[in-house]
Amino acid sequence: MNRLNWQMLLGAALVVLSIILYVAHYFIFHDPHHIFIYMVGDIAFVPIEVLLVTLILHRILGYREKQVLLKKLNMVIGAFYNETGTELLVMLTPFLVDAEQVTPALRFKTTWKDADFNRAQSILTYETCWMNSKRQNMDELKIFLESHKSFLLRLLENPNMLEHDSFTDLLWAVFHLADELIHRERLTDLTNEDLEHLSGDMKRAYIVLVSEWLKYMNHIRIEYPYLFSIAVRTNPFDPSARVEIA
Repeated sequence: MNRLNWQMLLGAALVVLSIILYVAHYFIFHDPHHIFIYMVGDIAFVPIEVLLVTLILHRILGYREKQVLLKKLNMVIGAFYNETGTELLVMLTPFLVDAEQVTPALRFKTTWKDADFNRAQSILTYETCWMNSKRQNMDELKIFLESHKSFLLRLLENPNMLEHDSFTDLLWAVFHLADELIHRERLTDLTNEDLEHLSGDMKRAYIVLVSEWLKYMNHIRIEYPYLFSIAVRTNPFDPSARVEIA
């Protein structure tokens, strides 16, 4: 409210100042004709000025600012996958029912382009990525997520994450899976209904985890080819990948 009052006072002061200057102009030059010509001309230009400044210039500056912010956020995304995400992909993939139908499409190469990454993204659907929590022991996954929970919390506390909706969804999905596992004292002798529930949580987390991973890989392919080079040579979905350059 105080800010609004301050703005109203400033606006009123500027209008009064303008009136004073016009009156001074009249008393000095005694030429109301030119005063009204320039006044009408200035008022007529106001809509064009609003168009140029508010709609065009502001949008261009806003777009550039958002691109800079997203570039910084990609650094955070890279830190997430280096610290937690890639290892989590490795730990969740054994729970994937038809892994042989999904993982071969994720073995990107240095020759991949946007179309190749888009094609890989199209495979990640709720119909193809079925997870079964019975396939593996979940204790190791629980311990891993519990040890990285504070890191996930710090990422969620980052206000800039609000600008990246899909990555925020990823963090919530992973955080929810961590909570589901951590709050169960034992992961053995669970009911079939409970196991199905955990399978659904894994599925949700896995799809967004792989999807954001592909987006990040495509980003570094364009912006940081040297990072993409080592990503190709350490691809967790490619059993033939070797970090050493042959």
